[in-house]
Amino acid sequence: MLEPQMAAFIARAAAIYPGHTTSMSPREQREVYDRYAAALTPPLPPDVVTQDARFQAAAGHSIALRRYRKRATGGATPRGTVLYFHGGGFVLGSLDSHELITARLATDTGLDVIAVDYRLAPEHRAPAAHDDCLEITLAALHRRLPFDSPAADSLQLAGDSAGGTLAASVAMRLRDEGIEGIRGLALVYPMLGTDPQPPARDTEAQAPMLTLTDVHAFRDMYWGHSGGQAPYPAWTVPLDVTRYDGLPPTLAIGAEHDPLRDDARVFTERLQAAGGNARLWIGTGLVHGCWRAIESSPGVQAMHDELCRFLSAHAGAA
Repeated sequence: MLEPQMAAFIARAAAIYPGHTTSMSPREQREVYDRYAAALTPPLPPDVVTQDARFQAAAGHSIALRRYRKRATGGATPRGTVLYFHGGGFVLGSLDSHELITARLATDTGLDVIAVDYRLAPEHRAPAAHDDCLEITLAALHRRLPFDSPAADSLQLAGDSAGGTLAASVAMRLRDEGIEGIRGLALVYPMLGTDPQPPARDTEAQAPMLTLTDVHAFRDMYWGHSGGQAPYPAWTVPLDVTRYDGLPPTLAIGAEHDPLRDDARVFTERLQAAGGNARLWIGTGLVHGCWRAIESSPGVQAMHDELCRFLSAHAGAA
């Protein structure tokens, strides 16, 4: 059953955003999505300052970044950095669309939060978004980002939906290459496979805010999976890999009414079975994309607080 406040949020969202539709071009989908996000994004918290920058990728394109930092008091400096990869099915989303989330994370944890504007599909198919996020993470670990951010040994990765895919994949790729330095991994209603895990895949196929048809449409635009082929690198699909050991402490959050709910559960179970430090949190009565209801939904507020506690607990020393 939906939380009452969540039902009200869904009705409000539906009046602004008719939902994903493959009948629209990617450009049209982005325009509608960006208007929806802007309508639900309040002004920045007064104690947060932002800095925009661009990172020149090795392939020649530039990646836009935005750092959110809580205003220092008494000469204090942030205890760590969170790289944040936004959701949007690899097709939608931007620095602006998820500003509500990244700004609140910065003000509520006191950590630097750096949002990454990776390349989008279908113009840039797999593994373009993964490559961008991996390159930015490596640059952060080597202190080559254009910010005066805290030490590299205080870095964490976080993301929602498709951004959860990116965060988990990057952490696994670093593990495979023997690169250390990621202190925590936080995934919010993540998409971790090319098809959602049962039973939510079936029981929540028509869930509000994200349907199974939506998931498949986004999958096909990024991975091109509909033909039954796998032309993408295996490391870009966290639930397709063979190793789940050696990953940083992980928090995986699922929403009860979301076809992707059990992706978080299965991922957590595999990490735990491999001896890892992993915890699952399921938002009862919540839906995919619910984070935008943080001001009205007690369940979303609890979800946000859970994530902030995790990131704070795994940040650098005070």
